[in-house]
Amino acid sequence: MPILSLIVWTPLVGVLVVLLLPRGRPGLIKAVALGFSGISLVLSYGLLLDFDSGNAEPQFSERMEWIPELGMTYSLGVDGLSLPLVLLASLMATVALVASLGVNERVKGYFAWFLLLEFSMLGVFMAQDWFLFYVFFEVGLVPMFFLIGLWGSERRDLAAMSFFLYTLAGSILILLGIIAIYLNSEPNTFDMRELEAQAGGWTRSFQIAPFLAFFVGFAVKIPAFPLHGWLPLAHVEAPTPVSIVLSAVLLKMGVYGLLRVSGVLPLGLEWFAPALMAVALITIIYGALLAWRQTDLKAMVAFSSISHMGFCLMGIAALNATGFTGATLQMVTHGIITGALFLLVGALYDRTHVRDVNEFGGLAARVPRLAVLMSLALLASMGLPGLAQFVSEFHALVGAYERFGLWILIASVGILIAAAYSLRAIGSMFLGALNPRWSSLTDLRGSELAAAVPLALLAIALGIYPSVLIDLTEATITRMAAPFS
Repeated sequence: MPILSLIVWTPLVGVLVVLLLPRGRPGLIKAVALGFSGISLVLSYGLLLDFDSGNAEPQFSERMEWIPELGMTYSLGVDGLSLPLVLLASLMATVALVASLGVNERVKGYFAWFLLLEFSMLGVFMAQDWFLFYVFFEVGLVPMFFLIGLWGSERRDLAAMSFFLYTLAGSILILLGIIAIYLNSEPNTFDMRELEAQAGGWTRSFQIAPFLAFFVGFAVKIPAFPLHGWLPLAHVEAPTPVSIVLSAVLLKMGVYGLLRVSGVLPLGLEWFAPALMAVALITIIYGALLAWRQTDLKAMVAFSSISHMGFCLMGIAALNATGFTGATLQMVTHGIITGALFLLVGALYDRTHVRDVNEFGGLAARVPRLAVLMSLALLASMGLPGLAQFVSEFHALVGAYERFGLWILIASVGILIAAAYSLRAIGSMFLGALNPRWSSLTDLRGSELAAAVPLALLAIALGIYPSVLIDLTEATITRMAAPFS
């Protein structure tokens, strides 16, 4: 089997194997699920050995006819935009499964749904056919609905339904956009590269409507203001491993989709760029203000994700290679850092059953490993120089300045607010005298360290040596930005 299909379909095979295992062997079920996810992880990172970073075209391509009379193909490939996200998805899925080792209720169903979710995520980032992309995109709704609805907290039913309905409504608009470009192509095709080649013959008046359909659909997933209503509830009520994948990977599907659409509907994006910049600035400030108001740690991280994803929109609105680079880097760095934050907040909640920052104090003396890792993640999240997210946000700001000038100063307010709530959380939880209530609190276990330490090391490494990621994306980003130069 070709390598990309092997990576994508391995988790689905894992689903079938897990379902065949006896229900009374939870340890075996967990080990098998982790093993199948680990295979996809190893194979994904193996792509780096043969990937040509100087080639802007899709690599490791696979193509076969699916429904030829409608122009649908099973077409997979990775380029400088999609490969980093494939690596992110496979890594965070495995990290989340490690964090799931404590799940003891309906174990078979939980791990089967999780592997199906991984299958969907990997497929979205590898699909080179818009209809195939949509199929993978939609498949992910089902496992997320059940993972939140069955294993979530008290308001899990409301959270699951809110997530499903919001995302389904957005998906309908994406489907309408796909149908519009399909019907306007000659010959009719869903192939991403063929549609990009035909885009030069499409007028601006045609491109505007389908681009707006794509934008609204993907903005729900990002989520951008004012379509963010589902996210905080889903994050707060979801189990920790689901929050990890939701923040680290699923939100990135919206930004990834917009970047892919930029090649098919460049005139539509160019027309909408000023409004997109306005949405980006509002999202950055609004998300930061909502995060600052929170005392619930999980809600704070959830709202901060809204703000940080605004920088992705800002990078796209810049319509240049620097901005597109910032949006791409932000997807990866935010995924790593916020995934780590949800992992560590979950570890703390498992021990204390408390998420209010005001209920803690002086924890650094009692749980130093947790304190160091969470403080590092919070500092990285606020964009501290030397850590990963600074590089991505800086690129987005520079790219946006080239197009919009001093309007980007509005985004600096969001950065300052992010620093305020991040430093407040560090001070409230870890500094000062130890709250006697937590005198018997235990530090991170081996499995938790195995999940958290690699993410912390990546946050440091990509902050100090970001060219590793930039070089991987440069050729593809340059090609994507060419129509706007």
